[in-house]
Amino acid sequence: MYDHPLAAAETLEDIKAYQFPDPLDDQRYQNLRPEIEAAVARGKAVVLAGPGSGILEIYSWLRGFEQFYIDMALNHNFVAYMLDRLVEFKQAYWERALAEFGDLVSVACEHDDLAGQRALLFSPDTYRSVVKPRQKKLFHFIKDQAPVKLFFHSDGAVRPLLWDLIDAGIDILNPVQFTAANMDSKELKEEFGHDLVFWGGGIDTQGVLGTGTPEEVREDVKRNIEALAPGGGFIFATIHDIQADVPPENIMAMWEAWKEFGVY
Repeated sequence: MYDHPLAAAETLEDIKAYQFPDPLDDQRYQNLRPEIEAAVARGKAVVLAGPGSGILEIYSWLRGFEQFYIDMALNHNFVAYMLDRLVEFKQAYWERALAEFGDLVSVACEHDDLAGQRALLFSPDTYRSVVKPRQKKLFHFIKDQAPVKLFFHSDGAVRPLLWDLIDAGIDILNPVQFTAANMDSKELKEEFGHDLVFWGGGIDTQGVLGTGTPEEVREDVKRNIEALAPGGGFIFATIHDIQADVPPENIMAMWEAWKEFGVY
């Protein structure tokens, strides 16, 4: 992202003048049905993502990241208008997408990073008063369109908001960044395992996978499966993307450990 088209906006009228892309543009949907049908015919579950990222992240792309936080603190009318518009934009997309493919889609994906590695990116009160009502409106709208499960991605130390996110409608948490503050895998499973599927949390991609030995990789995979898998509700995946500098032998160690320990 090199340009933030609303970075210079000074008034609500400037914000309102922004022309959103068309969520119903046929190019978003054409040719998807045959691909989805082919995946289902192969026995695959279909996971469908929304346009862009989450409502907060798109807002930050439009305004710039620094201005996004200033708006959250000071320009409440900007935030209210823009988040409501983004919810409407996404609702239009999901209504059409699930009307066309909802009979074949198992999981609908939404994303918004709500935390860094040490703490939330804003206070719980700000989340509950500003963000949660809009996420809840969007997530419940999506689930009203088709019998899908709601996958939500947030990196970081998101634990203080997990009950709020469950109330907002999420079914699946990704990426389960257990290296962040207060995100112990076993504790997460014990507290939230009856209400959430954990998608991720299979291995520490910031540390062990890149810098550990194959045996350390194996032990990390074993430990995380033992924490998150009991009783079901766990999809093994790395916390983040595998980086280019990860030794191939560590990738293979992860794969072999998953095959060895990832069974019921």
